[in-house]
Amino acid sequence: MARKTNPKPTTPKKTPVKPSRKQAAGKKKPVVKKPVRKTSARAMRWSEAEIEEAFRRFQEANPEPRGELNHVNPFTLLVAVVLSAQATDAGVNKATPALFAAADTPEKMAALGEERVRELIKTIGLYRTKAKNVVSLSQKLVAEHASTVPRTREELEALPGVGRKTANVVLNIAFGEATIAVDTHLFRIGNRTGLAPGKNPLEIELGLEKVVPDAYRRHAHHWLILHGRYICVARTPKCERCLVNEQCKWPEKTAPAFPLAERIATSRSVMAREG
Repeated sequence: MARKTNPKPTTPKKTPVKPSRKQAAGKKKPVVKKPVRKTSARAMRWSEAEIEEAFRRFQEANPEPRGELNHVNPFTLLVAVVLSAQATDAGVNKATPALFAAADTPEKMAALGEERVRELIKTIGLYRTKAKNVVSLSQKLVAEHASTVPRTREELEALPGVGRKTANVVLNIAFGEATIAVDTHLFRIGNRTGLAPGKNPLEIELGLEKVVPDAYRRHAHHWLILHGRYICVARTPKCERCLVNEQCKWPEKTAPAFPLAERIATSRSVMAREG
């Protein structure tokens, strides 16, 4: 006799409940972001003629630019540049007169000692670390370089507190070499204008070395630093007064509001006063 099997209980299907109009209105539709089209660095490149003309204008505005850090010899320049890391040149210049009056040679600085150097530079950011580096590099100059500032990047970078940018500044200003020191201003200008785009300071430096004509190489970083500090500033660049407005590839730039001669005169006035 066949056994009866009980049928499995079936679960009643749930009827989907439609949301009310109020509930449907409260739901936000997902926002689909449209892809932003970026202008490639290659498309922003300057032509050789544009580069030549831009630096001709810089030279006309300021034939002999100079750095803004006060110093009396290569050693005090080296110290001033080390102190300027993450600090303004103006702030460093307020502290160094008393420091250099007390010690303007590696021997004097080493003898001055870390504690006294700290007291003299305490208005500068990171003064404790910088005081230690200044005394240490002074001791190393005495012990390994006959109390003179070395003239190679490798030897300079081996000193405490000295990186590539500091070495390039010293080589350029103290010894007249055509090096390019990339600070925040050069980094911004290289990328913003398309002159030498790069992801880091070294890429910017190498890019500028490739494109800047030899005749302008020695003063190039001075011109660009001063231009970035006073004209092509970070937040609201003064495009209307920019002497290289025509060459600049920045998509957001505004048109020049003054004739070229007047823009060059403005740069000459600013650079003569500040740099």
